[in-house]
Amino acid sequence: MSEQPPLVSKAFQCFLSQAPQHAQAWGTMVQELSSASALDGKTSALAYLAVLAALGLETGIPFHVKAAKKMGASRSEVISALLVALPAAGHGVTRVLPCAIEAFDRAED
Repeated sequence: MSEQPPLVSKAFQCFLSQAPQHAQAWGTMVQELSSASALDGKTSALAYLAVLAALGLETGIPFHVKAAKKMGASRSEVISALLVALPAAGHGVTRVLPCAIEAFDRAED
């Protein structure tokens, strides 16, 4: 049995452990922005994946794919969300596809 990669990057783990007050402030801000959003959870999670793909931030993909799946997103919706940025951001968004598909398939239903 192979070891599963962590859902968050080493950099984010370091942030959480070495700057806990900053991490708590960050978490509070994220929760407040989520509460202020007019989007439902699934739509918001899929939109966030599109942003990560557009920015090429692969390290955030596993965590946010799992969140999208938990909110009811299907595998094809996750893939489509990642590729929605294709016209604006270019072919680079496809870099995150393997990571996203692997994370989706690993995530519990």
